[in-house]
Amino acid sequence: HSWINKADKASDKGGLIGIFFMALVLALVSFSCTGPIVGTLLVEAASGGNYMGPIIGMLGFSLAIALPFALFAAFPGWLNSLPQSGGWLNSVKVVLGFLELALAFKFLSNADLVKHWGLLKIEVFLGIWIVIFAGLAIYIFGKLKFPHDSPIKKLSFFRISSGVLVFAFVIYLFSGFRVNKDSQTFTSLTLLSGLAPPVGYSFIYPNDCPNNFECFKDFKAGVAYAQKVNKPILIDFTGYACVNCRKMEEHVWPKPSIKAFFENDYVLISLYVDDKKELPDNQKLTVKRLGGGARVLENYGNKWAHFQTQFFQSNSQPYYALLSPDGKTVLNPPVGYTPNEENYKIFLDCGLEAFSNLNLSEPK
Repeated sequence: HSWINKADKASDKGGLIGIFFMALVLALVSFSCTGPIVGTLLVEAASGGNYMGPIIGMLGFSLAIALPFALFAAFPGWLNSLPQSGGWLNSVKVVLGFLELALAFKFLSNADLVKHWGLLKIEVFLGIWIVIFAGLAIYIFGKLKFPHDSPIKKLSFFRISSGVLVFAFVIYLFSGFRVNKDSQTFTSLTLLSGLAPPVGYSFIYPNDCPNNFECFKDFKAGVAYAQKVNKPILIDFTGYACVNCRKMEEHVWPKPSIKAFFENDYVLISLYVDDKKELPDNQKLTVKRLGGGARVLENYGNKWAHFQTQFFQSNSQPYYALLSPDGKTVLNPPVGYTPNEENYKIFLDCGLEAFSNLNLSEPK
């Protein structure tokens, strides 16, 4: 805060120095929001392989920041047409404040999952979001006031429609407490996939595996069971904070054409690459990175992330690999996020066919 104030005072000097400090103020103010995203883009660019994503992402940031300055410099008269600050602007701030509060609990729930605190389970999370968005709806309708708000003489159409939309979302959140009889968990809400905790992360209907499937979270234990029942293995490289992983688990895996594979044909092994649970001392190994250097595997997330990059040369999630029961033979090319039900079914069918051919080719 003190840096921002000092840079803002220095920007009043004018000339090139003033312009420099004006830009510095903008960078300091916006860094807390853009830093994590820009940092991710820079790491993705440095790791190689995908260049279009970082290029498009950085182009978006540069355009968003530079375009207003360029336009107002080219057309100074436009400045006079800008709306004056007032009560409407304070309402925008308050609405964004409600949204920031909701997102803060979303990111806190990610930390709760990876750290295994057991605080923000699905019931608590939905309850908090219901309170936040109900408060937002009440505010939009003018029933809740803050110190800097201007009096509302008449509700505009935009305000009424916005309030109705938010209130409808609150009702939608309540529908998340319906019980799914097939999986014996709460009902997964499509709009909240990856935002809310998994429905199995619950006080009332706890379940360690998606959709109440039988699964293993340790590779060796899963392989031992697969050999015992002579079934192929589906390795699910996933993450507690992985949005697309939740979409697959909650909206593709329960499909009738997909569900049967998990219940009858495959042994599911889910390996969480962001699990912060500490490894036992005898498993804390120093390993070599593929690109050079070394790292210490301190938690289960490190262990499974290293396993994925070492043997599959991939670090994206979700990532699905089909293996023989002994875990030594890859049955078909692994796939990543596959939201299309038919394509995912083809992938699973292909693995079963390869497993059958493997059995036929083995000496009796």
